[in-house]
Amino acid sequence: MAPLRQNIGYHTRMFSPTKGTAMIMNQEQALLKAQVQLNQLIESVHSAAAAAWRIHQVERDLMAQLLDLGLTLLNLFIAHHGDGDLGTTAGTVDGRTVVQRLPQKHDRRYVAIFGELTSPRVVYGTREGQRIERAPLDESLGLPGGDFSYVIEDWAQRFGLKGSFAEAAESLQTLLRLRLGVHTLERMSQEMAGSVVPFREAIEPPPAVDEGPILVVTADGKGIPMRRPPQEGPKPHHRRTKGEKANKKQMACVGAVYSIKPFVRTPNDVLDEVLRDRCSDDRPEPTHKHVWAEMSRDIEGKPIGAKDAIFCALFQDLTLRNVGHDRPVVCVMDGERALWEAQRVYFPEAVGILDLFHVMERLWTAAHCFHAEGSDDAEAFVADRLRGLLEGRVGYVIGGLRQRLAKHQLKGSRRKTLTSVITYLENNREHLRYDEYLKAGYPIGSGVAEGACRHLVKDRLEQTGMRWTVSGAQAMRHLRATYLNDQWDDFIEKRIDCEQTRLYGKNAA
Repeated sequence: MAPLRQNIGYHTRMFSPTKGTAMIMNQEQALLKAQVQLNQLIESVHSAAAAAWRIHQVERDLMAQLLDLGLTLLNLFIAHHGDGDLGTTAGTVDGRTVVQRLPQKHDRRYVAIFGELTSPRVVYGTREGQRIERAPLDESLGLPGGDFSYVIEDWAQRFGLKGSFAEAAESLQTLLRLRLGVHTLERMSQEMAGSVVPFREAIEPPPAVDEGPILVVTADGKGIPMRRPPQEGPKPHHRRTKGEKANKKQMACVGAVYSIKPFVRTPNDVLDEVLRDRCSDDRPEPTHKHVWAEMSRDIEGKPIGAKDAIFCALFQDLTLRNVGHDRPVVCVMDGERALWEAQRVYFPEAVGILDLFHVMERLWTAAHCFHAEGSDDAEAFVADRLRGLLEGRVGYVIGGLRQRLAKHQLKGSRRKTLTSVITYLENNREHLRYDEYLKAGYPIGSGVAEGACRHLVKDRLEQTGMRWTVSGAQAMRHLRATYLNDQWDDFIEKRIDCEQTRLYGKNAA
């Protein structure tokens, strides 16, 4: 039996179909070749069994042969469609003009999951060297606008959404023997991402019967490491100042909209959960969670900030899901002023809730001004003030911290830290009515936003050594959001339909 096949790429030129019996012969040749390959495939199994191969060796060899067989069968499929000759003239795709058949056939490269094909076909236009106005074979086959099949684009970007493009390229070569460069995958990502926003805007809202009674909006910011712009001339020496990072980051804004059932709790329930890890079994799960991310960029020459862009997207989503304005809207975020300013513009009627876990971080910081980290006294300090906030005694908690600041005569960094905590609570006082939120069953933590930051940005865009351009980062975020929203398969099909209509109009297969 032949040795195991290596992971190499193949370039196969398709049999050139012509009219009449020659085209049938071409189909016969492709069919005969496929039958020979199938027989070889079966014989290789018998030979492997006789040679006592291990099963993983057989798997690898079968896979290589199946790719060859698939390429031949794809060749046969194309041969069935002829060469696209409609006669000496043909109408353009839009039907407005009649163009001539060009004297020479034009090759069309097509890279499929099985390998690469080059198909000579008849094309129509005004004259050689000018734009091809129509390629009937492309229409009947439903070929994409570029060289790569829709299946390759789908699979390649699935790999690229989870790991680096270099890893994606390596996986494709290992599994399919395809050699796609990193830059090719990057361009593919940006081209595909151009279809995400139209797809998103055309999505129907979830059925009202599937939605929870409460709609939740949440947003947060996350930095993305950026590539430095190309620099002319020698690179000047720059010594970083204290606190300056070696890599520049640009802020992205991540947001989510979801619905949820009410979850009425008491302050004791919350304390058990956040301090004693006693989570309730009947906690409701978010429904139809849609995540999104934006960066600051120019749109038609007009600069658009990341926060405005994300809140605009969230507003569009929420508007479709609350047509009758009959469900309460809750906005859960951290204490960043710019986020709350955007909330007041886009969701003025929403109930604003300061994320409880950010509040707890501040309380722990305050506790460590008086007690050692990890001590029971520090935990008791936090529990007491957290209970006060959960019971609606915000003024009592803030006043108590002010008294401690004066009584203990803190100095230096500890005084600065405690003052910062007091200011934080005072500035966000209107969003600290936790007693009301708990009775209404509203969520009081922005874990969905922070999870979106992690899944949408950090897990992919902040991997070791990664640097991004604005266009590359935006493309990755839009594609990754589509994937995380469980909309990937629908997006792929919609994108294909739209491109086929754009390319071939009413002649689309």
